[in-house]
Amino acid sequence: MITQTSTARPAPPSFWSRGMARVGTQNLSLLLALVILVAIFGSLRPDVFFLPRNLVNIGLAITILGILAMAQTVVIVAGGLDISVGSIVGLATMVVAITLQSTGSAALGIGAALGAAALAGLANGLIITYGRVNAVIATLGTMAAFRGFAFLTSGGSSVSVVNERFRILGNGVLLFFPVPILVLLAVLVVFAVFLNTTVVGRNIYAIGGNPTVARLAGIPIRRYQIGIYVLSGVAAGVAGLLLASRTMSGQPASGSQGLELEAITAAILGGCALQGGKGTIFGALLGVLIIGVLNNGLILTSVPTFYQLIAKGALLIVAVMIQERQMRRAGEA
Repeated sequence: MITQTSTARPAPPSFWSRGMARVGTQNLSLLLALVILVAIFGSLRPDVFFLPRNLVNIGLAITILGILAMAQTVVIVAGGLDISVGSIVGLATMVVAITLQSTGSAALGIGAALGAAALAGLANGLIITYGRVNAVIATLGTMAAFRGFAFLTSGGSSVSVVNERFRILGNGVLLFFPVPILVLLAVLVVFAVFLNTTVVGRNIYAIGGNPTVARLAGIPIRRYQIGIYVLSGVAAGVAGLLLASRTMSGQPASGSQGLELEAITAAILGGCALQGGKGTIFGALLGVLIIGVLNNGLILTSVPTFYQLIAKGALLIVAVMIQERQMRRAGEA
């Protein structure tokens, strides 16, 4: 007599399990850290922190950093690093300011700034790929060079801008939302779609995860690397345009110095592995929000500036330590 045994079907994953899998453990940890920071500073300054004006200020403060962190995420996912983005931001502010002064055209100023930023990114890509220079060393050198170019174009001083159309980019409001925040959201959507849904995005993950296998699969790694650094340069150019429009001046160093450290911190905090092949745009956004809330809360609680620098440096070290520990656990598993 043959008996049939019925195998029990596994229960479908619950809504919570599906949500956990989609968001990811790393992002959930970041969300928890963000909630804790908000609770701490909200309890310390409840009279100011939750005011709509202060929340808008946090959003405006993270726009430039957010754009840079998303571009830095793409670079790190591909196994690279771009330390020159802060200098490209300063260079872009000078180019747009000088062009506006000489032509009076906002369109020409924006185009010139983006073109200069793209050329700076192209220089990084060519030095790294064809010059065979380590990405950290190459962009460390160009960081100094681009900042030097910015000072040369201005004679060492800032250049003021008087153009009402250009002012809208950094200070305007559209549909009750500040224009810089709308620009950040647009960049977020573009980068997320690019990295997660396109063949190019999947190839970037492949290059960072295992460049040897990617090369054997026929992916033109050099062209991808050059394109990635050009993309990073253009993103820095957009950030420079927002900075120049917000301050209505070209700043060769002020306002852009230190942005590279914060962008790298946000990307790594958001889950990027320095070895490449791992990282998400949403995670980078969460990293930026944590830095933005931390900066805002330290200012509201009157913490001196040098303590803020210590906090940012410590945040970067902790983020790298967490990533290294996760990499070791994944290797042991």
